[in-house]
Amino acid sequence: MKKFLSMILILLVLLAFSLDFKAVQFKLVEAKFLEARSLHNVNHMKEVIDTLETNLQDDTDIYTLLAEAYMEYGLWGVSEDLKEETYEKALEYAKKAIELDETNGRAYYVAGATIGRLAQFKGIVQSLFMLGDFDNFIDKALELLDDNFYRGLALTAKGMRYRDVPWPLNNYKKSEEFLLRALEVLPNYPNIHLELGKLYEKWGKKELAIKELNIVLESMPHPLLIKTHEEAKAEAEEILKRLK
Repeated sequence: MKKFLSMILILLVLLAFSLDFKAVQFKLVEAKFLEARSLHNVNHMKEVIDTLETNLQDDTDIYTLLAEAYMEYGLWGVSEDLKEETYEKALEYAKKAIELDETNGRAYYVAGATIGRLAQFKGIVQSLFMLGDFDNFIDKALELLDDNFYRGLALTAKGMRYRDVPWPLNNYKKSEEFLLRALEVLPNYPNIHLELGKLYEKWGKKELAIKELNIVLESMPHPLLIKTHEEAKAEAEEILKRLK
């Protein structure tokens, strides 16, 4: 009788686990996502995506995490020929998250950042048409976000947008304003100094560029973005070689 009751209990636990993914397993998957993003662990990010795809529910948090996982996976986890397709999936899920909760600032950020990356695969005319969508999503994210990490990332994306679009649509002063605002809310993210350094190089402000790039080399990584910092240091060193 005891064995029978134990089996029933195990079956009930397994049933609850399968029926209520959000309550039981979601936090574990989210923790795995954070580790995979920080270390650029391709296998772990693929496991995160597979788990979320298997347990899809009409839940804004699940869609948001899946969208961000695809966005990161597209950046450093897939070959060049699969990047555009992977970003398209990220955008699709981010939009679903927004449909379920129009106050989901993180989902707006993921949608905007993904559009920025997708624009790299489009012709110059089509990519310029995408600027409006990028601005709409990122501006809405900045309106809604109270999480300084994602707010800082959104401000950084906005700064890069004004720096990198073709003349006469660029605005180096606006780019600087957004990147400095990003530093205010996310001061321990050295990549913002990298983006400032790249801005000042384009702007012809060599001494400021060198100053910002040296900060990248001297800084500790943000704990959520360790591998990104390693890549930023390597890029900063290459730019400094050009400037010195």
